[in-house]
Amino acid sequence: MKAKNMKKKLGYIISGSLIEGFELRINPDTDLETIKTGKFVSIAGKQHTFFSMITDLKLHVTHPDILLFPPGPQETLLQSILKKKDMYAIAQLKPMLMLDKKDKPSPVKSIPPHFCPVYEASNKDVALIFGDENEPSKKFFSIGTPLDMTTPVCLNLEKLTERSNGIFGKTGTGKTFLTRLVLAGLIKNEKAVNIIFDMHSEYGLQARKEGKGQSFVKGLKTLFPGRVAIFSLDPQSTRRRGGSADVDVKLTYQSIHVEDIMSLQNELNLHSTAMEVAYLIAAKHKRNWLQILLNKGDSLKEFAQDLGAHPESVAALYRKLKRVERLPFLKPSGTGAYKAFSVIDQMMECIDKGINVIIEFGNYTSTFCYLLIANIITRRIHSRYIEKTEKFLGSQKKEDEPKKLMITIEEAHKFLNPLAARQTIFGTIAREMRKYYVSLLVVDQRPSGIDQEILSQIGTKIIAQLSDEKDIQAVLTGVNNATNLRTILSSLDSKQQALLLGHALTMPVVIQTRKYDEDFYRAMANVVTTKQIDQFVQELF
Repeated sequence: MKAKNMKKKLGYIISGSLIEGFELRINPDTDLETIKTGKFVSIAGKQHTFFSMITDLKLHVTHPDILLFPPGPQETLLQSILKKKDMYAIAQLKPMLMLDKKDKPSPVKSIPPHFCPVYEASNKDVALIFGDENEPSKKFFSIGTPLDMTTPVCLNLEKLTERSNGIFGKTGTGKTFLTRLVLAGLIKNEKAVNIIFDMHSEYGLQARKEGKGQSFVKGLKTLFPGRVAIFSLDPQSTRRRGGSADVDVKLTYQSIHVEDIMSLQNELNLHSTAMEVAYLIAAKHKRNWLQILLNKGDSLKEFAQDLGAHPESVAALYRKLKRVERLPFLKPSGTGAYKAFSVIDQMMECIDKGINVIIEFGNYTSTFCYLLIANIITRRIHSRYIEKTEKFLGSQKKEDEPKKLMITIEEAHKFLNPLAARQTIFGTIAREMRKYYVSLLVVDQRPSGIDQEILSQIGTKIIAQLSDEKDIQAVLTGVNNATNLRTILSSLDSKQQALLLGHALTMPVVIQTRKYDEDFYRAMANVVTTKQIDQFVQELF
């Protein structure tokens, strides 16, 4: 008990239940304004320590007359007397985890007795619950600290890569910085290889920093030059920003399958009959379907008759997909050095060598372009991973086991809305629970637009401030204690705070996010890039 007595005592338990949580009567000498929702506390029971989160705060009095005739500002003695017994504050606690005397964690299945003391969680408590990133296993990575504390809260990266994950928050709350932190941890500790669809060129070389002070922060390519390769759809944009692409992305029309157009239905305002026409063309002309369609501009009626399709549906499909011709990195097959799968082959070589891939879009930031390219590349990479997994299952040789792959997509609701989630590759990956070694990291400001079934499959959620009630309700889909967590979400600061919950954490916790600054750069610089990787990068690019 000596160690517990060294911690700051907040008060004692007066009532509660396992489902609704416990009530803490706060000591009269405690400064109420230092106690915040989301704060991490421990209840010292006789057999267990119950780690809990403050979910609500209330003021109480023992008699209503005190409220009718409150003490004046000069009546300090009366205030002091009332504060000791008759005016008090209650904190609502939600137990998240309990430890026995041997520090073995388990779900909360019991309750502490009346008047058990409640303490501020210590740094030792946090390290015990969330792990230490200095452990030799390299499976823990610090992402921030609990409110008003300095001990890091760590993600379990091995558990993080077992399922698909999500980073959510409204615009301007730091989703990109949180995503960059998580990706840096995966790259540093080599727990997964990443493909990042970088819509606004914020992850590779550098990115603008919001707020005062430093104007730019380092990108992942700058932090890990030997472990990150940039594939650019707009090499000139990459050069203007002070870098150079390792690979210029070039694809042919043959790379586009009808399935890649499915997620573009809303973006292109394509009617279902137009999609049926696309399938008819593909059934007849196979991989050349798009090129043949775009070449029929002067004879669409005859083409429609040949297909047995309605001419207006064929014309509508032609008009909508005509936009493809304006993308300079997409060309008809057989044009110059354009090869249908050379870019995919290069990406797979990188993945096999443990090199992470950032796909920069440069000035091609339209949703149409982003959805199309992300679908083309992801579907083919996933197909390759199915082959690699089947080979490993057949041989059962360790050297044949695929590396874990995490694919990061922004504007995730465009890929995973109820219609697209059932028909596109991203919905398939999210539902597979990584049985083919591929998972998603979805980044989005409107989680209410994502299919509910997909949200329920998200293993770990990192949630910054959300203000829309539909988004809050959606992001807590499938989460225990959602009512209590809803209150915490609504009280988050607009910057540098997030609620963490799910598979990669022992219990939900609110954190002050880790700073992405010079100290962080130095911590990442401990990564030693091997000569083999350096040599491979030079040979490949």
